Amino acid sequence: MQKIQSNQIQEQDLTPELKKWLYASGSLTQQLTDLADGLFTVEPIQEKYQRMSFMDSRWMRMPAYHVAWVRESLLYGCEQQPWVKAKSIFPVLSLQKKARIFKHIGKKPIGRFLFQRTTPLCERRVIRLEEGWTRQSCYTWHGCKFIVQETFLASFEQYIQHHSHSI
Repeated sequence: MQKIQSNQIQEQDLTPELKKWLYASGSLTQQLTDLADGLFTVEPIQEKYQRMSFMDSRWMRMPAYHVAWVRESLLYGCEQQPWVKAKSIFPVLSLQKKARIFKHIGKKPIGRFLFQRTTPLCERRVIRLEEGWTRQSCYTWHGCKFIVQETFLASFEQYIQHHSHSI
C-alpha cells in the first residue's frame, strides 16, 4: 500500500510548472506527446484483477471492495527515464460495457481511446504519494466509471524545469 502524505506539509514542493500539469484538463497522452516533440511510449508493468480500495470504491459509487482490472504502466517522453507512472482501475461492472476495450490495448495509451471524439466527465483530486505528486481522475465514459492515476516522477519535474513549455 502506498503512503499518502498530507498536501499541506508538502505543498511547498509543488512548483508552478508542475501545478499546471496536475490540474490540466484533456488528454495527458497528447500533452506529453506535444511536450516531447511527438515522442511518447507506454511500457505496461502489470495487469491484474484486484479488489478496489474502500476509498476508490466509494469515489466511484461502487460496492465496497469491488473487484477491478488494474493496469500499471510507465509513460515515456523524449528521455530514457520514465516521466509518469500510471495506474488505471477499471471496475468489473465497467468492463462489461464499452470500457472492455481497455483490457486489450497493450502498449497503446488509454488517452488515445478515452478522448477520441468525446470529452468524458472527470472528477479530479491531487495528492502526494511517496513517488511524487499525483493526479487521480475518476472518469465517466460512455456510462462506465474508472480511475486513472498519474504520478509525475522526478525525471519529469526536472525536464519541465529545464524546458519551459506550456500545456
